[in-house]
Amino acid sequence: MKAILCKSFADIDALTYEEVPSPATVGKNQVLISVKAAGVNFPDILIIEGKYQVRPALPFSPGGEVAGIVKAVGEAVSHVKVGDSVIGGTWTGGYAEESVADAERVFRIPESMNFAEAAGLLTVYGTSYHALVDRAKLQAGETLLVLGAGGGVGLAAVDIGKALGAKVIACASSPEKLAVCKEYGADETIQYTTEDLKERVKQITGGKGVDVIYDPVGGDFTEKAFRTIGWGGRHLIVGFAEGNIPNLPMNLPLLKSASVVGVFWGSFTATQPALFQAGLQNMLQMFEAGKLKAHICATYPLEQAKEAMRLVANRQVIGKVVLTM
Repeated sequence: MKAILCKSFADIDALTYEEVPSPATVGKNQVLISVKAAGVNFPDILIIEGKYQVRPALPFSPGGEVAGIVKAVGEAVSHVKVGDSVIGGTWTGGYAEESVADAERVFRIPESMNFAEAAGLLTVYGTSYHALVDRAKLQAGETLLVLGAGGGVGLAAVDIGKALGAKVIACASSPEKLAVCKEYGADETIQYTTEDLKERVKQITGGKGVDVIYDPVGGDFTEKAFRTIGWGGRHLIVGFAEGNIPNLPMNLPLLKSASVVGVFWGSFTATQPALFQAGLQNMLQMFEAGKLKAHICATYPLEQAKEAMRLVANRQVIGKVVLTM
């Protein structure tokens, strides 16, 4: 089978596209998937550079989410069968024509969902659902501020926030990204490269501030956003796409009786599998009911994975980029 390989922890240019052996065996609690589409995510880039929380053994294929058809199942697997259309969380190994996933991270997809849409679901929507529902306990009528709203997890947070009944303020770097956020239901938008974030939020909320901040950006934007938080607000730390880990003055949470809440979706899926599975099933039902919709801005064939990853690395993506086999 064909696959993208990472043979040393380096930048995107070091990746290779070559023939590798198909997975030889499937464990009793595993599923072998004939991959039709694979999502491209920012953590994939961090992993190949050796900058992520987990360092896989070399060589490996990057890619943590796939959609495709079940080719084989282990003896203990009963919830999916050969021939089923599924999504699967793979940690690594997704940028390949075949991939093995643990059964507890494999889910059947609705008939109405194509493979590209499914491959754009698991990581970004899983992360944002966990953040907003499990960690922030976002309630209908509350105000949600989303940083990096044009990216994969940010746009998913806009979509889920609206589905949960929140008032959503989307923040992004360009009019094009904000236009898509409006299509996904954002009530207000802020272009934070040209507008004063704190003053605009003050205008929008009448000085009350926001209830929940969704922050996958980090850097200087974290403190700027936190200064817009209302009494008892929750600031979700999702990631650091800006590149720098922020230093937040701790008097700020004290003054607003606010919470700084960590969101590590990958660890959550491993330590709380039952809650993870219940959330994914609920999301799939929301998709099937038309309450959510993945935004796929571009698809690339597997052999052009490096081009797709560069788009993500350079933050030129609105929503999700997907590889297709």
